[in-house]
Amino acid sequence: MRAAVIKEARLVVRERPDPVPTGSELLVAVAAAGLNGADLLQRAGHYPPPPGVPADIPGLECAGTVVATGPDAERAIGDRVMGIVGGGAQAELCLVEDSVAMAVPGSVSLEEAGGFPETFTTAHDALFTQCGLAAGERVLVTGAAGGVGVAAVQLAKLKGSQVVASVRRAELRPAVAALGAEVIDPAEEEAAGPYDVVLELVGAADFPAHLAALATGGRICFIGLAGSGPHTGLDARQLMAKRAVVRGSTLRARSVAEKAAATRALAAEAGPALGEGRLKVLVAATYPLADCQAAYDRFAEGGKLGKILLLMGQER
Repeated sequence: MRAAVIKEARLVVRERPDPVPTGSELLVAVAAAGLNGADLLQRAGHYPPPPGVPADIPGLECAGTVVATGPDAERAIGDRVMGIVGGGAQAELCLVEDSVAMAVPGSVSLEEAGGFPETFTTAHDALFTQCGLAAGERVLVTGAAGGVGVAAVQLAKLKGSQVVASVRRAELRPAVAALGAEVIDPAEEEAAGPYDVVLELVGAADFPAHLAALATGGRICFIGLAGSGPHTGLDARQLMAKRAVVRGSTLRARSVAEKAAATRALAAEAGPALGEGRLKVLVAATYPLADCQAAYDRFAEGGKLGKILLLMGQER
């Protein structure tokens, strides 16, 4: 198979041995694989994959067709699936655990599905499992034009929550507003409170303002640090007075059982909405595997709406 391989902090295409499924694994012929912030960190040498995952083939999500199965897998050859993996998704073939794989609705293209698993699972887990966001509550989504942000806006709106979306680039705000959010500039985040939940996708520097804007009993969840970095100040008196909860979350290092639980929860609540078109993967750009370095360059530029996808099988 061909794969996007990290070499000296750049991406090149190389031939690698075809993976062989064991146990309950599925061998998926990848149609599309999404790029995520973790891929940039891995490329830079800052986010090594978990044990058993290819060390130099990035990619945390993919969609495609099952071409082989391990002896304990329940899905069949020919099934259209999408799923999260610990790495290795940006290749023509990828191993996906059966329990983590989700069926791709017939109305959804494999290209669109390639950008669904990581972003929507991350957003769903943070909003509902970690923060318990309920219908009628008010949520602030920072960095709302990115892949996870767009997913979070849609999932929260689907739940019946009031969504405030913070978007830095003015030209991207109308598209995010069209998803049903009240869109604001990041400078307005504190003044636009109070919020029951804050989904922090940008960084920790704005934490004092977000805590100040939090409603009593509110929750903040950190799932991204792409903007202002990991360090922040904390006024513990304010934290105590508001009876606030601050959490952090990642998916990659979780066990297969934990990932399976997260994807089952997502599939149960969001799967029908995806098939009916009430949830969409917004695609900013697509690139063939041969142009994987260009795809990473575009992702690193920022200022995109939705997902960057690598498409397999377009050329050889």
